[in-house]
Amino acid sequence: MSTGHAPVLRLVPRPAEAPPPAAALMEPAGLSDRYAAVRGHTEQLAAPLTEADQCVQSMPDASPTKWHRAHTSWFFETFLLRPHLEGYQPFDPLFAYLFNSYYEQAGPRHARVHRGLLTRPSAAAVGDYRAHVDAGMARLLAGGLAPEVAGLVELGLQHEQQHQELLITDLLHAFSFHPMKPALAPDWQEPPALGGRMLKPLEGGITRIGALETGFAFDNERPCHDVLVAPFRIADGLVTNAEWLEFIADGGYRQPLLWMSEGWGAAQAAGWQTPEYWQREADDAPWQLFTPGGLKPLDPAAPVRHVSWYEADAFARWRGKRLPTEAEWETAARREQLADAGRFVWEWTGCAYRPYPGFRTAEGAVGEYNGKFMINTMVLRGGSLATPPGHARLTYRNFFHPDKRWQFTGLRLAAEA
Repeated sequence: MSTGHAPVLRLVPRPAEAPPPAAALMEPAGLSDRYAAVRGHTEQLAAPLTEADQCVQSMPDASPTKWHRAHTSWFFETFLLRPHLEGYQPFDPLFAYLFNSYYEQAGPRHARVHRGLLTRPSAAAVGDYRAHVDAGMARLLAGGLAPEVAGLVELGLQHEQQHQELLITDLLHAFSFHPMKPALAPDWQEPPALGGRMLKPLEGGITRIGALETGFAFDNERPCHDVLVAPFRIADGLVTNAEWLEFIADGGYRQPLLWMSEGWGAAQAAGWQTPEYWQREADDAPWQLFTPGGLKPLDPAAPVRHVSWYEADAFARWRGKRLPTEAEWETAARREQLADAGRFVWEWTGCAYRPYPGFRTAEGAVGEYNGKFMINTMVLRGGSLATPPGHARLTYRNFFHPDKRWQFTGLRLAAEA
């Protein structure tokens, strides 16, 4: 465990590539090798951090690093090892209480807002817990797995990749309050933007969206279904920092008519004047952005990020445009009309997070994964710089409350044809 004064979390920016097809299952070397690679990546992210780094919780929406490490292990222990590995002995019975997140059917849990108070178990003990679970999973994977059990393993790996992204964004939020502005990844480089942001006209019609039944997808991506899409226009690039500076200069944060009522209230209550993590030393000083690489000069050509849905919606209205619908976004992505999709930011859509027609939750506690959150949140599409490579899909439906800004969230514009 590192004890230096400037601990770092080494990240690798995602390559400039389009998201894989929705039906693709990223499993190039078999389930055992994939399990080892995903679990190992979590430990690589956490390895340079101090004990204190791993315990900090900067807000109720975030979780400590060691909690992420333990919770992802709890998932495998709860849904795979306990019911499917004969003779398995839990590492510590109390961990079932400490590291359950929101699964009511799995039993009681420690309050989310108090996760930062869990000074014990230590980060090293969490590492021992992970090793114990990994040993059990090695035994389970060594035998033949029924398809439904193999599917649970893949769900657990995808779940861990989600927490790898949260580990990064949660710690970035915590470090943003530190006067030293420590870098999670000193070698972090912002990928170059891909260029134009023209609104392209696309034909409408009946189109299919959602994930096929083959390959992995979360339950909220199914069933695949037909939708009627009217002709529309959508930007082939993302809104940039330069455009956002224009919004600020034109009083975008001071014009209530641009905002939803709740958004205006949220902006006033929190004092929003810029996206999250923007700062400067004086009114005439250049803007800087706090990134995984520490404070960096704000790149005007780079896509804006760390904006809420309320801000994205207000910006679109200021431009005389709107946010794309889910169906428009996926239709344009399938037609390869979206530059930057999945590279920089999760993209806010204009759609509330609701079930697809015919959606059914899975039986048991695992059915609580996505369905019970289909209220009061908005859908994002794509992926971000913090998303693990191979985790994003064209059909991926991320979702957050409209006031959230600590994720790598941005936008592209759309309009009627």
